[in-house]
This record gives sequence, C-alpha cells and structure tokens, in this order.
Amino acid sequence: MYGAQHLHEFGGLSAVDFQHSTGEASRPAADAVAWRLAVDPYGDDADLSWERLFAAFLDSVDASRVRAVIVGQWGEAYEEDSSVPISHIIAAAGRLTSLEAIFVGDLEAEEAEITWIKQSDVTALLAAFPQLTELGVRGGTDLSFPPTKHERLRALTIQAGGLPVQVVRGVLDSELPALERLDLWLGVSGYGGDTDVADLAPLLAGTRFPRLDHLGLRNSEVQNEIAAAVASAPVVAQLRTLDLSNGTLGDEGAAALLEGQPLTHLDVLDLHHHFLTEPMEQRVRAALEPHGVRVDLSERNEPWGEGGPEGRYTAVSE
Repeated sequence: MYGAQHLHEFGGLSAVDFQHSTGEASRPAADAVAWRLAVDPYGDDADLSWERLFAAFLDSVDASRVRAVIVGQWGEAYEEDSSVPISHIIAAAGRLTSLEAIFVGDLEAEEAEITWIKQSDVTALLAAFPQLTELGVRGGTDLSFPPTKHERLRALTIQAGGLPVQVVRGVLDSELPALERLDLWLGVSGYGGDTDVADLAPLLAGTRFPRLDHLGLRNSEVQNEIAAAVASAPVVAQLRTLDLSNGTLGDEGAAALLEGQPLTHLDVLDLHHHFLTEPMEQRVRAALEPHGVRVDLSERNEPWGEGGPEGRYTAVSE
C-alpha cells in the first residue's frame, strides 16, 4: 500500500511548514501560503506542544490575513484525537478572520498510518467559520460528521482507509448548497469502511448538491459496484470530473461505465491505480479521448496471488 503523503498545496496555495524559530523577515506573507502546523513528539523539540506552536504562529504572522491552515501531527495521533487542535483553532476564530481553508490530519504513513489518526467532530469547524470554502480531513477513526448546514463550503475531502457509513450519511444529509467538489475515500471493510453502494443513492441521484461538478468516490474495495451504479446515476450529467481512482476497479467496472450513460461531456475521468487489462484500457481511451476527455489510466496493477477480484487492493488501507 502506498500510504498517504503530505500535502504540497491546499486551498490553491503552496503548503509551507511554520517554523517557530524562523525570523519574521524570512517568512512568506501570511496570505501567500497554506500554513502547515505540526509537532514532532520524537524530534529535537519533543517538548513543544501543538498548543504552544499554534500560539507562536498566531503571534508571528498576521493572523487576520491567514487564508489556509493545514493541521499536521499534533502529538501521538493514536492517543490524542483531533479535538485538540480543532479546539484551539476555533478559539482563535476571532483572529483568523480571513481563514477559508482547513485540512485536519496531514500525516504521512511514517508519522501514523491513516487508520491510526484519531479524528473527532470536524463539523465544529464549519460552525465556527461560516466563511470557510474548503475542508479536508485525513483519517476515519472516531471521525464524526453529523448533518450540518454551511452556506459557503465549496470543497470537501475526506481521506480514509475505511470511512464509516455514519460519516457518509452525515455528509449526504448536510445542506451544502455551494458544494462543487466532493472527494470521499471509502476504504476497506477491514478498517471500518462499511459504506454500501445503496448508501450513496442520495448523492448519485443528483439532487443533494446542485452545484457539484467534481465527484470522487475513491480508494474503495467495491469500486466495480460503484462504477456500475455511477454508470446510470443522474449526478453524472452535471459533472466535469469523475474520479474513481485508487480502488479495485477492473474490467467489469470499466465495461459498466462504457455501457452506461455517455461520459463524453466530462473534462476528466480519473481511474488511476486500477486493475484493467490492456485491451480494456484501449477501449476506454478509444471511447472517450477522441471527444476531448482526459483519461488517467496510470498505475495499472496486477492482483496478488491467484488473481481475480479477491487479489485486488486499494491504494491506501491501513
């Protein structure tokens, strides 16, 4: 498994680590980057808590101009959940008046496997920041997303090795009229990913998020079933980008896509990390690329063991 990697950009801005020991003159402007705030419990500053780092951040940059914050390691991720950094960010809402984008849990595999990251109720951030336009989360353990309402959120990403169905239902029951981009990493049942295709029905019907034009249903062990459902889903007509990558997609799912509704209106069909045979790859390209659809079929994989669906694997699980 590849594991998750640190973000290189977020909220349309390059990601930069905040260094509390760096002088003000050498720092970028507060609104020029996405600030990554992370501590290393095993490094030279092992006694530096995330709370102290965040306090130094607020005192070192013009907090009123900060546009994007990336929450990295906040301690022992499998002991302390994300309510620790979230509570401090919410407490500073009066100072972070330009904050538009927040990502919680930007840990790569060497820091903590994705299923070790303990999350919490991330909708508290939406309540505290009505101006937020993008929210990202990594890790499904203890993640809570009760149905919420937010007028300005345009992009929501939840990355998990196993995404609990209650989180999916909470997202789909939310009122997010401005939502344009939705990315859900559904994961595998062995790590808590218990969402069935039937649970996605409100989303696939195309009535929940009228402005949605990018849909990612990714990293799933039932990617063929998802592809078959998407093939006839009304929501596809409003999309510009369809992302079914990082999962166990094989020839069965790709054939269902080709035999379903037309996909030639798409700008991008992302199927990277897949298990398609070369002839099926050629069929997909021939059906879509002449119409201007950019098809990503990179990272073709071979099943483990004897092959077949049981030998396929998602890009990120543990």
